[in-house]
Amino acid sequence: MSKELTLERCVVRGTHRHRGRTRSVDPVTTAAQQLHYGRIVLEKGDAPLRFPTEGLETGLIALRGQAEVRTRGSAFPMGPYDALYVPRDSEVEIRPSPEGCDFAEVAAPVEKSYPLQFVAWKDVQKDPGLHFKAGTPPTERTLNILIGKNVEAGRIVAGVTFPAPGNWMSWPPHEHSKMLEEAYLYIDMPEPSWGIQLVYTDPREPELVVVVREGDVVLMPRGYHPGVSAPGGSINFLWMMAAHREGVDRQFGVVNVQPEYAAGGSGLDPGRAK
Repeated sequence: MSKELTLERCVVRGTHRHRGRTRSVDPVTTAAQQLHYGRIVLEKGDAPLRFPTEGLETGLIALRGQAEVRTRGSAFPMGPYDALYVPRDSEVEIRPSPEGCDFAEVAAPVEKSYPLQFVAWKDVQKDPGLHFKAGTPPTERTLNILIGKNVEAGRIVAGVTFPAPGNWMSWPPHEHSKMLEEAYLYIDMPEPSWGIQLVYTDPREPELVVVVREGDVVLMPRGYHPGVSAPGGSINFLWMMAAHREGVDRQFGVVNVQPEYAAGGSGLDPGRAK
């Protein structure tokens, strides 16, 4: 069993509960090697938040509310599931609307500087290469790629997936640990919604089997990682990945399917998804 796949190193609870800017996943406190994840929660009346990206390329993904994000001389109004790729060595300012805002911050260290890029949720919905269904009941889900082939970047890839209620997700089980490490942030799961997340290298002795709820994060440095929601709710999640080799390993959909289920393919190719 992998020593990396432990509750202490791979599971962080309730990351949405803290006001301001927080960091929940990084190579110091978790099993991550390249991936960083944090949350930016600003409420009514909060002052603008400012921070430097330093040596990290950064993806900001709006989850709730509205805000204006300013960086490198440009301003971007952002609402739910809009995304902004911010280069390393940038200064960022987030100005919340009166209703407040909630952002996921996904980042990884890079050597190169890539261009500033904004991705509107409404544009993702119109692109069949970024928005598509995969699987059939009981594995049906809708995938949305926010920061992928549509964005020039060094390591990070991110998107949101919405499985049908009570369904399995990330099925057939797959892994991509030689190229990309990954984490799931569970979103849009109002009480009493919950799910079960598995991460394993041996299906007969899974290293992690955990109950997950809104705001929890499970890191997958290696291993297959299917999950399932309790009936009546969905195990919706923001998936975030960081490539091990900058520019080389940053490829969505290149996975190893668990051998017992490999005959049907991965289900992650928009052109073949069923």
